[in-house]
Amino acid sequence: MMHGRQAPTRRGGLTMGFTRPQSGRCPPFRPRTQHRHSGSASLPPERCGMAMAKDGEGFFGWRVVAAAFVVAMFSWGINFYGPSVYLHALHAREGWSTSLIAAAITLHFLASGAAVTTLPRLHRRFGLVAVTRAGMLACAAGAFAWGHAGQPWHLVPAALLTAAGWAVTSGAAINAYVAPWFDRRRPAALAMAYNGASIGGVVFTPAWALLIAALGFAEASLIVALAAVVVTWPLAGRYFRPTPAGLGLHPDGAADPPAPRPPRAPAGPLWRQPTFRSLSLAFAFGLTAQMGLLTTLFSILAPSLGTQGAGLVMSLATACAVVGRTAVGLLLPPAIDRRRAGVLNFLLQALGCGILALAAGDPV
Repeated sequence: MMHGRQAPTRRGGLTMGFTRPQSGRCPPFRPRTQHRHSGSASLPPERCGMAMAKDGEGFFGWRVVAAAFVVAMFSWGINFYGPSVYLHALHAREGWSTSLIAAAITLHFLASGAAVTTLPRLHRRFGLVAVTRAGMLACAAGAFAWGHAGQPWHLVPAALLTAAGWAVTSGAAINAYVAPWFDRRRPAALAMAYNGASIGGVVFTPAWALLIAALGFAEASLIVALAAVVVTWPLAGRYFRPTPAGLGLHPDGAADPPAPRPPRAPAGPLWRQPTFRSLSLAFAFGLTAQMGLLTTLFSILAPSLGTQGAGLVMSLATACAVVGRTAVGLLLPPAIDRRRAGVLNFLLQALGCGILALAAGDPV
């Protein structure tokens, strides 16, 4: 018995068969018509990819999901959950008004919302790897700029840097990484990748608080910036460069391509559809309120709980988001109207905001 390769058969001096891949590398390969003494050629990339997928190493798409999870963790940790920490840290260190710092944070979110519309064009021109690396560099530079702001005007370039990074490493980017690799299992794959966003809050908010308490905001921002680049730079090159077609794979790792879907009747521009308008506006207002709350929540909690206590509470809140997302995915009946689930979600968030308002600083 031969390990790691298919036993070749000989027919008229010709070598049949090829070597199976080991450790993810393409081995030497002898085509059917190649003489056994004429040297070897590399296994074609598409056949190597198919062999790798069948060689016990798992479908490559799940590795892409894991890499997207890590990118989301850093991106949300710096750009979504980070601003609440920046607000409190800068107010405590520089004495600037909360409204001034909050205005810069608003600029961060508005600029990122405008810039994200360019993401498909950037991906087509420069590719996923280059755009992701540039985005994480912008995130890192922005975090460093927030931590080292010494004058109020310094907040503007800091906000624009994090906005640029957030625009190309947030939700639309996560979808671009994962979607080509999955069809039937795409919802599950995207949910797993997006959980990195919530884990970013679980990990980064208390980490920010701990680092700032121990080293100061400037040094903490440098550590986070370096970690973001060092971790995500190689991940982008290793997992976002390959494509399913380039590896000879089909979505979901299936043996055959997915069946074509029947064409839908044209419904006109999305904005003219009442269901799309109502859904978009509802979630736009809901997310605006959520961002506003999360931006100020750390500062609301810190006087009663301390910086590290506030960080832990925010970490718990984002952990609840992971639990809630998972529970909804498992328990929501397929036939239920998703809008009703959305309404219940907004009502639950409104209840939480009301309790915070009534608490009036009481840590209980």
